[in-house]
Amino acid sequence: MMKTPQKQRTIAKPVTLTGVGLHTGESVTLKFVPAAENYGYAFKRVDLEGEPVIEADANYVVNTQRGTNLEKRGVKIQTSEHVLAALVGLEIDNVIMELNAPEPPIMDGSAKYFVQALEEAGIVEQEADREVFVVKDIISYKDEATGSEITVIPSKEYQVTTMVDFGTKVLGTQNATLEHLSDFKEEISAARTFSFLHELEMLLENGLIKGGDLNNAIVYVDKEISEGTMKKLEKAFNKKKLSVKPNGILDNLTLHQPNEAARHKLLDVVGDLALVGTRIQGKVIATKPGHFVNTQFAKKLAKIIKLEKRNNVPTYDLNAQPLMDIHQIMAMLPHRPPFLLIDRILELTDQHVVGMKNVTMNEPFFVGHFPGAPVMPGVLQVEAMAQTGGILVLSTVPDPENYLTLFMKIDKVKFKRQVLPGDTLIFHCSLISPIRRGICHMQAYAYANGKLVSEAEMMAQIVKKNQK
Repeated sequence: MMKTPQKQRTIAKPVTLTGVGLHTGESVTLKFVPAAENYGYAFKRVDLEGEPVIEADANYVVNTQRGTNLEKRGVKIQTSEHVLAALVGLEIDNVIMELNAPEPPIMDGSAKYFVQALEEAGIVEQEADREVFVVKDIISYKDEATGSEITVIPSKEYQVTTMVDFGTKVLGTQNATLEHLSDFKEEISAARTFSFLHELEMLLENGLIKGGDLNNAIVYVDKEISEGTMKKLEKAFNKKKLSVKPNGILDNLTLHQPNEAARHKLLDVVGDLALVGTRIQGKVIATKPGHFVNTQFAKKLAKIIKLEKRNNVPTYDLNAQPLMDIHQIMAMLPHRPPFLLIDRILELTDQHVVGMKNVTMNEPFFVGHFPGAPVMPGVLQVEAMAQTGGILVLSTVPDPENYLTLFMKIDKVKFKRQVLPGDTLIFHCSLISPIRRGICHMQAYAYANGKLVSEAEMMAQIVKKNQK
């Protein structure tokens, strides 16, 4: 896991679209709303009591029939992939999608209209850095039953290649590639969803595509059409006369590109992999992709990222000249021995700080914690992380010697391993949200011996000395 120089982005203002749901045929209103840094993507069902929120998370995938469907505590979102692809394709990081129905509008079956709406809203940069998972090893998932497989390999940027083979003469084998995410709008976003006639007949009989018409689905005719079936289709699509074009698709719709089906499958991959929750730097190669294999791969990738993040112990040259020594720390922090719990500052930016403490047997707390079995108290590890964070927030004022740092909140504290005499502790604190009014909201980690020993979310505030 690493931070890139790129900043997170959201939209400048809310924007609304209306249409129909593909499966329900009901009128749907979708409203894209700006979201705070580190929020990610989430759907909000404004038609339900309490307006429940469903995060775009691979762990909420419950069904991949005719789209990627999410469910959290009984609340569902159907066909999430096209709107998510539009957000990833425009490199937007944080957005709330308010819906008054279980699924976004299908529009023309592509991501084009979502892209247009988001661009109309305007895209703005936020202060926090964008987190990116850099692929260093080959990661794969294969569905043995179908032969579908997705692999990601190292690359300098996010790239996607899809290879589809439907085993039918009308469609055959197709490939599509996205070399640069910046090309998504022009090359991928307008690729529309498609269906085969044999699937369509079943869906029509089961009432599953009430919102479908020939403006939002390409229909590949992979079998002979009887007169009765044609009449059913004409009625379903509200068309007086339908026929099959020489290229094997129903008329009233012209392909944008000969490989539009492969491009749409690529669009689906981009949307489904948004459920990983983290940007990816790597090349995705998808063979015969589908929503099931896409989302299974997303779940696998999310687990790997979470594990790597947890175990990603930063390394620092402890022999190098520190950014701040103990004298400079004491000039900034009000703490003094025996309660000054950091010895050096190794890194300091406007977003994060790294501190260090050598733990020796001479620490006064070892006298009573515990006699004959010295262990550094967890509360003092948290205090040391807070002091490290204090350097970050005090560095924002011109006269830090005139301020005190006070705890406001500690949350999600976990102690993983004991800290013993002889250990060297490294503290890494990074901002969760921008510093405002002297309030610093941080994620803090403490490491020793190449392992995570403790972590916490904390909030602190600086106040002027003698201020009541």
